[in-house]
Amino acid sequence: MQKLLVSLLASACLLVMPSFGSAAAFRLGDTGPEVLAIQQALVSSGYDVLVDGDFGPATQEAVRQFQIDHQLPADGLVGVLSYQALLHRSMPEAEHRSYLKGNDAILRTAQQFLGVPYVWGGSSPAGFDCSGFVQYVFAYHGITLPRTADVQATVGIPVSKSELLPGDLVFFAGDYVNISHVGIYAGNGQMIHASTTYGIAYDSLYRDYRVAHYVGARRVTG
Repeated sequence: MQKLLVSLLASACLLVMPSFGSAAAFRLGDTGPEVLAIQQALVSSGYDVLVDGDFGPATQEAVRQFQIDHQLPADGLVGVLSYQALLHRSMPEAEHRSYLKGNDAILRTAQQFLGVPYVWGGSSPAGFDCSGFVQYVFAYHGITLPRTADVQATVGIPVSKSELLPGDLVFFAGDYVNISHVGIYAGNGQMIHASTTYGIAYDSLYRDYRVAHYVGARRVTG
């Protein structure tokens, strides 16, 4: 009877205990700024991984090796413990796969083109320049924007850097005066844009070059 009671209590505990492993973890197939931050932290810690915002097999293996080296459960998932050990901060609540809120559809469309090459004057999935990419993504969602970055910067309402929301447009001036580049803010200090070097990719607004050449942002949705 006592053994039966213990067994029933144990079963009850299993039913009510929250599950931390599978739900609250970044894993194979995830994309976005948080994945980018994880990859940047892995590189800073000496692990060989491409920083592209895509949690692929190479990132999974680097995470697993990090976990082995730090005596963590080596499952290749970045859960609460691994996130804290790797990034030295608490894992954001409910951000796994849902960091995009108000403009999630726009950003998910933009993500589909990660890795598409940069083409000067390009405005199709065969190749994009910065403003062509932004125009194409927003047009897919019924929002018409001008073709060039400098004119796109006249649309919508201005937004301060501290008030940026995912889906806002962020602008840069290569010569510090004339707007020559645009990206889509993706949250967590990251944007998705057409890079002349990497094609469609994530980039940090806090990289020295971006800080120096940042000129402002506009909100064209909502």
